[in-house]
Amino acid sequence: MDVSKYAALFLAESREHLRACNRCLLAWEHDPAATEPVDGLFRAIHTIKGMAATMGYDGVALLAHRSENLLDGLRTGQVAVSAEVLQLLFSAVDAIAEGIERTASGDTSMHQDDLLAELDRAAEGTGSGQTAELVAAIPRQLGRAVTVTIRSGAPMRGGRAMLAVRRAEALGTVSALRPPATAFDREEFDGRFSFRLATSTADSAIETAIRSAGDVDVVSFAEFEAEQPQSANRRGRQIRVDLRRLDAMMKQVGELVVARNRLVDISARSDDDALDAVADRIARLVTNLQAEVIQARMTPVGDVFDRFPRLVRDLARDLGKQVRFEMDGEEIELDRAILDEIGDPLVHLIRNALDHGLEPAAERIAAGKPAQGRLLLSAGRERNSVAIRVSDDGRGIDRASVLAKAQRDGVIDANVDVLTDDLLLRVLARPGFSTAREVSGVSGRGVGVDAVATRVRALGGTLAIQSVQGGGTTFIVQLPLTLAIVRALLTSVAGERYAVPLAYIAETVEFDPHAVTAVRDREALLVRDGAIPTVHLRNLLALSGNPPGRRPTVILEVGGRRAALVVDALLGQQDIVVEPFDAPRGMPAFFGGATILADGAPALILDAAALL
Repeated sequence: MDVSKYAALFLAESREHLRACNRCLLAWEHDPAATEPVDGLFRAIHTIKGMAATMGYDGVALLAHRSENLLDGLRTGQVAVSAEVLQLLFSAVDAIAEGIERTASGDTSMHQDDLLAELDRAAEGTGSGQTAELVAAIPRQLGRAVTVTIRSGAPMRGGRAMLAVRRAEALGTVSALRPPATAFDREEFDGRFSFRLATSTADSAIETAIRSAGDVDVVSFAEFEAEQPQSANRRGRQIRVDLRRLDAMMKQVGELVVARNRLVDISARSDDDALDAVADRIARLVTNLQAEVIQARMTPVGDVFDRFPRLVRDLARDLGKQVRFEMDGEEIELDRAILDEIGDPLVHLIRNALDHGLEPAAERIAAGKPAQGRLLLSAGRERNSVAIRVSDDGRGIDRASVLAKAQRDGVIDANVDVLTDDLLLRVLARPGFSTAREVSGVSGRGVGVDAVATRVRALGGTLAIQSVQGGGTTFIVQLPLTLAIVRALLTSVAGERYAVPLAYIAETVEFDPHAVTAVRDREALLVRDGAIPTVHLRNLLALSGNPPGRRPTVILEVGGRRAALVVDALLGQQDIVVEPFDAPRGMPAFFGGATILADGAPALILDAAALL
């Protein structure tokens, strides 16, 4: 039987089991007396052994079998748990992972004789004979199914719905949101949505929190039991789909969206009732199909986060630092295409935090801090985008040192005396910029932040930084939920149309010349109690002619920074398909893509981050 056609399936399933191996090893290292991690590790490696043997990957199967022998000794108490044995198992899992990747790509050669011998010696050793007792069963996690209805006729129903979800997220873990948040801003959203909330908060308190979002008509509850990882009868029916098929589906849906917009535009100009009815039905069908395809591509960020506990553990050992690594928001979902690209930038930020940010234990104690540093990787939904944060409680960034080096290198004008967060990021993200005194195996070449900023911007996202000297540093990566189709506000300047993604729009206001002031020699617009720097798109594009008397202003917000984009007119919202964009030479950096509008004409998409 030709098993080569199953190689991709073997690789995908093996990677899942390897992630389980690392999770179990980390849990076991944290609590050596626990038996659940060793049982989970044994099951995962046993499964890998069976699959590898079926595929004819004898080297991987042999390594998994020898690891099983050691685990069996640990389970029966014949081998004592020790730091050396745990480190040996970490090495074995790494070797199995390497062997799987090599054999799946056609290279079946494995040179692990030394590791095999070491596993055999460890398995033959005699331990204390003491077997750890089973600690406790996995606790049952109860929660509620919550259904919310926004009052009919309420303004900004999508915004109210999103605010209600945020109120719920403050009380516990929100999952299974239906319809997805991407549908809240659509015209056909009727204000009714549901989600699951895992929390111990009383129903009355949950309802009060949700109703505080405003214009909430109904809040109802039902009990549910959270799905358990090992409960096969609770799992929905699933099949594996090649990502290339989903990419092709997304491309076709994108073409349908363009055609739908064109049809709706034509029917709006026609007096044909039959055409209007057909256009309306097709628009609804395409919108529903679009939401389903996007949802099919959505994947929890936990799929990427799972690789980092092991990375942090190994790097902290290499650096001789004590680190408590925490993760939050693993259930937040992103488009698979974005998730596949964001892993490497997060590795850069985590390595940077461990090497530059967190201090050695002695230095932390001298500064009045706990010996163990804290590193937090979290994800959260912010409007129609997802913000991923990498935070540490380390030494923070020495702005004076960065400023001095930047001025020596001619990066910053000698008259600048304060590095704001925005300016600090621009300096750190310059290619080759580094304040490290020596190059290590972790960092020091000045490529980390530059690589992160470049990759994040290519994904249509933004990067921001917050740092307090002595108090730690936070990098914020803000990403769109999906790359292919986004909701945008269409604006007009001098007759030309430009699209601004809604994910980065806080509000729109009228430009009032009487509310204009200056902040640091830059024009700013007073909006309520704050002054927001202005960006006149007409001036930015060097367009001739006089602007209209009344000019709308779009308040952009990215990573805590704001700007007031002044345009000639607002033309309404529309789903746009982001087309591949090879910018010609001389194209301003604030154009982040292109799209085809409902009338078939092209329009440029503005990059909000580049306008701030």
